[in-house]
Amino acid sequence: MKKIILFVLIPLVFSFVSYQNSGKENRLVVFHAGSLSLPMKALADSFTVMYPKTQFRMEAAGSVDCARKITELGRSCDILASADYQVIEKLLIPEHAYMNQPFAVNSMVIAFTDRSRRADEIHSGNWSEILLSKDVFFGRSDPHADPCGYRTVLVLQLAEDYYRDKTVTRPFRVKDFTEKDRRFIRPKEVDLLALLGSQSIDYIFIYKSVALQHNLRYLELPEEINLGNHELASHYSRAKLKIRGNSPADSVTVTGSPIVYSYTIPKNAENPELAKKFARFLMDPEGGQKILRAMGQ
Repeated sequence: MKKIILFVLIPLVFSFVSYQNSGKENRLVVFHAGSLSLPMKALADSFTVMYPKTQFRMEAAGSVDCARKITELGRSCDILASADYQVIEKLLIPEHAYMNQPFAVNSMVIAFTDRSRRADEIHSGNWSEILLSKDVFFGRSDPHADPCGYRTVLVLQLAEDYYRDKTVTRPFRVKDFTEKDRRFIRPKEVDLLALLGSQSIDYIFIYKSVALQHNLRYLELPEEINLGNHELASHYSRAKLKIRGNSPADSVTVTGSPIVYSYTIPKNAENPELAKKFARFLMDPEGGQKILRAMGQ
């Protein structure tokens, strides 16, 4: 009887191991910026048409926090897609990754809805006055967790210089913005969408692509401050901000630059071959790039 049971169990064990390995071979773990949530879903849907067995496991977070999952928590992923190439360059290379491939661009805007206070008044000449009004509330993401958060501060630094000689009712000071409405700071930019939808806040600093994807109204900022013009790279570099690095005791300085998204395949990727296939699709002008352009990037 024991021999019979053994012969029955052995095929079951091999079958289970085979199933586990098969699933692992087709699983693609992606850590990505929150602003890539909708694009990544669209990319995954298209990729699985070509590779039907692929099982995506997506984790959205601020790009800095995505990197810290690897550097601090020792976790692995097959693709890390960051909203800022500097995150990969400064936090992952060379210890945790070899390469840093740009794949998309963006710009910063101020997004709002029809129900936002003073929505019909705001324009490029008075937005600072409106956002600093006592009856108006705005949100931003955490500079120490999310590129959109530190880019907001960099935009404000550039704006302080840009509006210095412009006619405004009150002097533009970065400090006035960073000290106001701090209770509405969130870990990543897309966390602000719920606050905007519930009318807890009236405006958010966010990427143009996110505003387009969620059908929000938005105010275009001057090219001199919106981080969207590659010809103004040297001008943007005047803005700098120190944020937390790989550990609470460490820090890195981020410099203003045109917004460039990039990806890497970390050294600890469990499925690098499938990751390379997804990367090729992501960079394909008629594949991933076409999808990103259609979604505002």
